[in-house]
Amino acid sequence: QVQLVESGGGSVQAGGSLRLSCAASGLTTNKNSLVWFRHAPGMEREGVASIYGSFGDTYYSDSVKGRFAISRDNAKNTVYLQMDSLKPEDTAMYYCAAALGWVRSLSRASYPYWGQGTQVTVSS
Repeated sequence: QVQLVESGGGSVQAGGSLRLSCAASGLTTNKNSLVWFRHAPGMEREGVASIYGSFGDTYYSDSVKGRFAISRDNAKNTVYLQMDSLKPEDTAMYYCAAALGWVRSLSRASYPYWGQGTQVTVSS
């Protein structure tokens, strides 16, 4: 049974940083694909960063490229999202999701396993 547990959300001022964590069980991070999505009220759920492949290839949405970094610690079976230069428009519930095997996609439909989410609020 795959389980994903997010942590690390909180409130921060614009320009600040946060690091989100996603602890995975039931799958191994170095053999499968994990992604961070976010969902703001009134908006579509948006995939922002994915990590996949033996060497940890990464893929970002244009909205976060250069500000966010996804990484993984295979020994801890955990994926991280380092978020820098945060903006008020980054305010959302952030979800970790996973797919078996290699998936280079930020599409919600590609990921069958989801965590419960962690809230990120950025104030101006």
